[in-house]
Amino acid sequence: MRTIAYLANEFPSPVEPYVKEEITELEQRGLGVVTGSVRRPQDSTMNTQQPQIVLRPISVTLLLQAVFLCACNWRQIVPLVLRVLIRGREGPLQRIKALAHTFLGACYAVRLQGRDVKHIHVHHGYFGSYVAMTAARLLGISFSMTLHGSDLLLHAAYLDVKLAACKFCLTVSDYNRDYILAQYPQIPREKIVVSRMGVGVPTMFTPQDAPRDDRSRLKLVAVGRLHPVKDHAFLIRACQQLAAMGVEFECSIAGEGQERNSLENLIVECGLGQIVTLLGHVDSEQLGPLYDSADVVILTSQSEGIPLVLMEAMARSRIVLAPAITGIPELVIPGKTGFLYGRGSMSDFLRELLFIRSMVFTAESAQGGSSNSVNAPLDWIRHAARVQVLQNFNRTTNLQRFADLFLKSISSQREQMPDESFVLQQI
Repeated sequence: MRTIAYLANEFPSPVEPYVKEEITELEQRGLGVVTGSVRRPQDSTMNTQQPQIVLRPISVTLLLQAVFLCACNWRQIVPLVLRVLIRGREGPLQRIKALAHTFLGACYAVRLQGRDVKHIHVHHGYFGSYVAMTAARLLGISFSMTLHGSDLLLHAAYLDVKLAACKFCLTVSDYNRDYILAQYPQIPREKIVVSRMGVGVPTMFTPQDAPRDDRSRLKLVAVGRLHPVKDHAFLIRACQQLAAMGVEFECSIAGEGQERNSLENLIVECGLGQIVTLLGHVDSEQLGPLYDSADVVILTSQSEGIPLVLMEAMARSRIVLAPAITGIPELVIPGKTGFLYGRGSMSDFLRELLFIRSMVFTAESAQGGSSNSVNAPLDWIRHAARVQVLQNFNRTTNLQRFADLFLKSISSQREQMPDESFVLQQI
């Protein structure tokens, strides 16, 4: 049985279910998978698969073994060190981090020795990909990675090296593929492959209108970790303007993260304590009812791949409003499967949201308080949204495609020879 290693920055992670799904699919295809996590999982009680390798914290024994491995394979490690020290536009702090990640990669290589691993795949292009690249270099095997959104568009340090070194790169949207090829023209087109994410689509599901006691109150729902890139502050400021207009609504934000305190303070500052609620972490089994309660599911991120949140909501026939950035328009087609607004444009956001509100309440008035008629324009959009996910963002179908692509890529391409100095060729 052929064995690969699969590395994530944190595994398992409740906000990255696709990592476990991909591992399971590869195992079902007959691959042995050595699961790895750079950092120790925050919630070790999760009822799910635990990583076979956790790199951090690092023991003294592992440190000494990594030093010895680097000394024995110095020809393989020198090109990486030279790239970090003398080339590129990275600042001093990024270079120091890269040197640390190079050594962490040596530690990962030590942990993989004796497991007969022939290939390493890493999810996301953050520092874990540098760790995987270094380990593969030291072990004389190939590696690949999956790029999403921020890891490509906002945090692309040393991505030129990673793309040059990887055997293939999967990415979640056509937008990402075009961006990579435009920014890194030296990378062969065939190396960058689109592999879409997907979600489960309920088969026995009847779309429901958002239940409300007050028929004039619009229900807004946002789901996502409380991180600056998700820009929940934008949504809260939009809610302040809606309240100033006299619009009756309520807004629920599901998710946890580093921005919680600042968002709580902003809610108080805007006088929205009775209108906007931070729900904290919501378990996956509770997300369905939360989506169903919404008139509009909202995303306000500054950077994304193609968000699972939108797919999940659309699979349940919910109306979505999201920024027209990156790969999102490949999922949300304006006026057909949902609604888009210009990135960072408050006026555009409010205009689209008020337009959706007018359609919601016009439909309900026309049907005596129910918008179940298939003649209602929003019903057609709800139906099209569900069909879009079913046909193009279906978890089962896309996982099968992922495994097909993966197996073809690791078996058909020429293995990179250990003495090929891909970095020195660029210096």
